[in-house]
Amino acid sequence: MSERRLTRMTGYGFRSGGFDKAVLAVGSTECHGDHLPYGTDMLVAEHLAEAVAERVEGLLVLPPVPFGMSMHYASFPVAITLTTETLMGVLREVLDSLLRHGLRRLLIINGHDGNVAAIEAVTREFRVEHPEMKIAVLEAWWKTAAELLPPGTFEVWGGMGHAGEGETSMMLAVAPELVEMDRARGVVPELPQHVQVKWTFDELTPYGVTGDPTKATAEKGRMMRDALVGLLVSFLREMDGRGWEIGKPVSG
Repeated sequence: MSERRLTRMTGYGFRSGGFDKAVLAVGSTECHGDHLPYGTDMLVAEHLAEAVAERVEGLLVLPPVPFGMSMHYASFPVAITLTTETLMGVLREVLDSLLRHGLRRLLIINGHDGNVAAIEAVTREFRVEHPEMKIAVLEAWWKTAAELLPPGTFEVWGGMGHAGEGETSMMLAVAPELVEMDRARGVVPELPQHVQVKWTFDELTPYGVTGDPTKATAEKGRMMRDALVGLLVSFLREMDGRGWEIGKPVSG
């Protein structure tokens, strides 16, 4: 397989690679308890991006964005956080750069809940300003994975939580050497249904973790990863068949 990662590619490699679309992982740098690394959100999103690129022709893997909007997690050191406005500015300038060089099809894989608002706002605005730029977003892989897997896969809280069962399982599949399961502990907070209460993380947990990471397994993580990669590969192939036009039938 030829190199797909832009940071490891020469100019000749790019020109000869036939790249007609790109994938961008957006993560964060923040505490994920005592058992997961600070770069968990970036590492998972980057892993998914690279795995998809191995199976989809013409997909260029951009350098991941390692920082996100993490102010609500900053009660646990060390959170390197951008404001929503700054993150929007970074993403907008990335989009400008891609458009300038003729890369007009982009998949964003987001790894962090605090980034959702910025990604939504900037991509909506950019598409109105530049309708020739086609953008797709996997907004919350942890929710999508839970929806794709059979009911009962997860034992606690549907696998949800920051560094909880689902995210820890994913890291056991993606980078098991970085996980210290003997230090895993969390709590399932009691939150109101239907109406969101805006919290700071220390109001939910003393551990920097919500959910139950002790229920995590590498097998659950592999199931999540494989389901997500399969979904994204199928999606990109379908979009290529449509010429990335919404509502247009798939060619062939």
